Amino acid sequence: MDSVLVGTNSSTEQPISFYLTGIPGYENVHHLISIPFCVLYLIAIVGNCTILHIILVVAIRAAVLVVLLPVLIKKLHVFHSTVIAHSYCEHMAVVKLSAEDVRINKTCGLFVGFTILGFDMIFIVVSYVLIFQAVFRLQQKAARLKAINTCTAHIFVFLEFYILAFFSFFSHRFGHVAPSTHILLSTIYLLVPPALNPIVYGVKNMVIRKRVAQIFL
Repeated sequence: MDSVLVGTNSSTEQPISFYLTGIPGYENVHHLISIPFCVLYLIAIVGNCTILHIILVVAIRAAVLVVLLPVLIKKLHVFHSTVIAHSYCEHMAVVKLSAEDVRINKTCGLFVGFTILGFDMIFIVVSYVLIFQAVFRLQQKAARLKAINTCTAHIFVFLEFYILAFFSFFSHRFGHVAPSTHILLSTIYLLVPPALNPIVYGVKNMVIRKRVAQIFL
């Protein structure tokens, strides 16, 4: 570094460049030390790229499969009725009104349902198995209980959504459920999980519990 003298007893240093010398005293093995750091850097980059790739694939898969169903419905032109006995527009609720051959629609509906719900459930179950394996390896009992308590809330939200979703999905195709019962349970599937999410997650927070207790008590 060069120093520019400004006065008799003062100077200012303006470094032009710095040199990374590594670990002093180990200059002869710097190339060996750099290898594990390079490997860790590459793992971090590959991991981030993999996560982004998975997110992109899941988003594209859902978009393509969901768009497929309205395209098939547009090909139907003859219907027994134009009144959907349902609280919201659903693919199979419209297909069941058609007077044409709807085998392709039913097959694609099953394929989309199993592709989205089925694969999602498999990946979620595998994820929780790995999570619980890691949790039970923890040495501290308090840490294990805290992790299990957190996972329990997630599992409850997961079950309430998928159980109602599978009921609505299969009852259209294989069940003989009364229309009023189907409408009621399908509406519960649509409205209850989003309403329960803040309750399930919020009840675990001490501040929220105290505030709610003050309101009602």
